[in-house]
Amino acid sequence: MKPKILTTLASYDRQQFTSDLIAGVSVAMVALPLSLAIAIASGAGPEKGLVTAIVAGLLISLLGGSRVQIGGPTGAFIVVVFGVIAEHGYDGLVLATFMAGIIMLMAGYLRAGNLVAFVPEAVINGFTIGIGIIIATSQIKDLFGLSVAQVPAEFIPKIDALWAARNTLTVHAVGIGLATMVLIVVLRRLAPKFPGLIIAVGLTSAVVAVATLPVDTIFSRFGDLPHTLPMPSLPAISLEKVLELLPSAFVIAFLASVESLLSAMVADRMIGGHHRPNAEVLAQGFANIGSALFGGLPATGAIARTATNVRAGGKTPVSGIVHALTILLVMLLAAPLAGYLAMPALAGLLILTAWNMSEPHKWRGYMQSHTSDQILLILTLVLTVLTDLTIAISVGVSIGLALRLRRRNARQEKDWSSPDR
Repeated sequence: MKPKILTTLASYDRQQFTSDLIAGVSVAMVALPLSLAIAIASGAGPEKGLVTAIVAGLLISLLGGSRVQIGGPTGAFIVVVFGVIAEHGYDGLVLATFMAGIIMLMAGYLRAGNLVAFVPEAVINGFTIGIGIIIATSQIKDLFGLSVAQVPAEFIPKIDALWAARNTLTVHAVGIGLATMVLIVVLRRLAPKFPGLIIAVGLTSAVVAVATLPVDTIFSRFGDLPHTLPMPSLPAISLEKVLELLPSAFVIAFLASVESLLSAMVADRMIGGHHRPNAEVLAQGFANIGSALFGGLPATGAIARTATNVRAGGKTPVSGIVHALTILLVMLLAAPLAGYLAMPALAGLLILTAWNMSEPHKWRGYMQSHTSDQILLILTLVLTVLTDLTIAISVGVSIGLALRLRRRNARQEKDWSSPDR
């Protein structure tokens, strides 16, 4: 239950602070465009992404059970957030996030963090790939500059609407989006420790501004970004709303817990450490409550940003605190500059994020796994894309646990022999 920061500060020194400072600023430069893009793709204003990265990112580092975990808005939540906003409005999302935080606090105090081991890996892989597909298709409109009055939330109608608008493609938008993607890939390979995301998005957005290209920007679509954090306030709560949003709250809590614990395990392998799962779940609970109080989005540990933190030299949770404070400083001093970021550039960034989320280097391994695991992965993927995450996770986990029990019983029967009496 003890936050890692209390353990690490006992032997903290100037050298560690220097490493954490450099790593925190580097991660902030990666998190900044991602937070904006994820918020926009979720159907919220771009400022909501910044608020989440600042408030939730700070609390996850202060209270979490990992040395190097970086928290904030992530691509995994885009599908859930978009659906909740579409059905219940943004106020409904805030309440669902608040409720999810309370659920995670209860889970953490009941020491449920260890239960993530019982979630079948095929289910996690299936809905992660499914989420990647949904994120990528949601960005086609901005990447190609298509003119669509309203893009449907459902997958098949969305594809139909985008295909019907194919004649409205804008060459400038395609050029900016593809150039951003190429720059990100090249910079990632040539200088992996460099903040390539902000450089790539910044350069292509600067081309749009200087050449006055007819391409949408954050400012042209959303107006000025706020210069300060909003004042915290409790969401409007009623019994009817709580019951209505409970399924969404459980999905948010499940996703936040699983993704943060998976991210912490990845970080453990990178630094040779051991995270505290129950402390991590508690931190996610406090972070989501805090984000909701400031009107932000759901948050969790971000695997890509955590890995960036480790590669940049982050040693302790101080690097995560520096990351959150750096984004706050940018918000206070340079919010107008963020308005120049081009929408096709952010779309290209999110499409690459979706590709990386799906972990294509692991696909061959999936195809060589047990047949039942392959079917479970595909089933979860299809349900994620064509229905929603609530159904996909419920069905996937139920079938996965049944398969695990069946295999265990089969092994016991195989090993059993009649006693000699």
